[in-house]
Amino acid sequence: MMAGELAALVARLETAVDRLEKAGGGKGGGGSLAAPQQEECSVPFVVAYDDLLSGPFKTFYECSQSIGGDVAVMAKLVQEAFINQRAFLVMASKSQRPLDSELPQVLEPTGKKIQEVIAFRESKRQSPFFNHLSAISESIPGLSWVAVAPAPAPYVKEMGDSAVFYTNRVLKDYREKDKLHVEWVQHWNGVFRELQEYVKKYHTTGLAWNTRGGNAMGNLKAAPPGCGVPPPPPPGIPPPPPMVKLESKPASGDDDGRSALFASINQGTKITSGLKKVTDDMKTHKNPSLREGPRPFVKQSSPPANSSTPVRDPYSGTPRMAQEGKKWFVEYQKDRPDIIISDAKMDQSIYIYRCQNTVVQVKGKVNSVILDSCKKSSVVFDNLVSSAEVVNCQSCQVQVMGVMPIISIEKTDGCQVYLSKESLSAEIITAKSTEMNILVPKPDGEFAELPIPEQFKTVVKGMSLVTTCTEKSG
Repeated sequence: MMAGELAALVARLETAVDRLEKAGGGKGGGGSLAAPQQEECSVPFVVAYDDLLSGPFKTFYECSQSIGGDVAVMAKLVQEAFINQRAFLVMASKSQRPLDSELPQVLEPTGKKIQEVIAFRESKRQSPFFNHLSAISESIPGLSWVAVAPAPAPYVKEMGDSAVFYTNRVLKDYREKDKLHVEWVQHWNGVFRELQEYVKKYHTTGLAWNTRGGNAMGNLKAAPPGCGVPPPPPPGIPPPPPMVKLESKPASGDDDGRSALFASINQGTKITSGLKKVTDDMKTHKNPSLREGPRPFVKQSSPPANSSTPVRDPYSGTPRMAQEGKKWFVEYQKDRPDIIISDAKMDQSIYIYRCQNTVVQVKGKVNSVILDSCKKSSVVFDNLVSSAEVVNCQSCQVQVMGVMPIISIEKTDGCQVYLSKESLSAEIITAKSTEMNILVPKPDGEFAELPIPEQFKTVVKGMSLVTTCTEKSG
């Protein structure tokens, strides 16, 4: 054997040993993530996934074990789902993309693991760590990225962001009591950041199958028990706009340009010989008209007659009302005071976009309601699990008949929020908004209108800022 071949073989062996050590080859309960039956694979996107398991996910898993209780149990379920996806990636690295009729069988095993995670959270509603469990349950469907095309990375980000409501609650409860829980939130967010970067780098337009590989069903049967991936995600997630790569090219002749510059500087007094002579008609003291400044701007009362560019109505579009997965879309509705969503469920959200002079009534209990870029529109709902949001709206109204934990108002001019007796403890978060009023029910059935302050005063005290309202709020 040649010396070069021997050196290459030794290098490959060292790389394999290093990867095995990173994958949890050491002893101990919390650190081992690579089960002994896991198949060895040197395909780059599998190796990168191993790095994710032995890096960010291992840190999250160990932190969950330190917290213990239901969090530790949930982390073991999540570990099984991630390891199953690793086995699926090994199978994909040596298989052609299966037929559409075969996809459900290929995508089934880890889908069951995800359902176990969600079911565990639902069975632990009285757990002191319910917010921790909910944060994982809301984002674990992100493992369905393998069924998303042509751009799965945004889907991973969306699933990671869906846990923010519950991770914020964890931070609120434990920020001053136990830093371990704060670190836990950071580690879980880190897992999804790394997963998004991994998908963006190795599976930019979808899962990378092996075009020269074998049959996926055959390879799936030969893989270790439990390998697979979750079912396809709900439809309706739009692909991101195509990215335009900007490249900066060095200007040709840079060296020649610098040489010419230094040569002109070295001319001394001759450098002014190339300047243009100022004639009498250019001199302001001989032509007073040149001293007149620009005329003041005069606003036109009406657009020029020759202006042919039409002004687009932001609320004109194709009206749409449809359910896609766990989200209801109500878009571009105009002069519709009678829209009713009566069969929404607790795990679904309502998204109302670019509606004008429209009233949407939601029956039952839903997860969240979002009013986005609407004008003179209203939404009425019974109960919310998480929050209501009003963003980029004008003269809109929100009314809750039952429970609403949080309402957020951002970049909105004119918002009336009608609270019920059950929602008087709701948190109200506002930013960059004006003319906001909270209407509180009185014993006689009428509402008391309470304006939200818009002006504040901030003073410096030591090394901190103290902010107070500068206007009356009632």
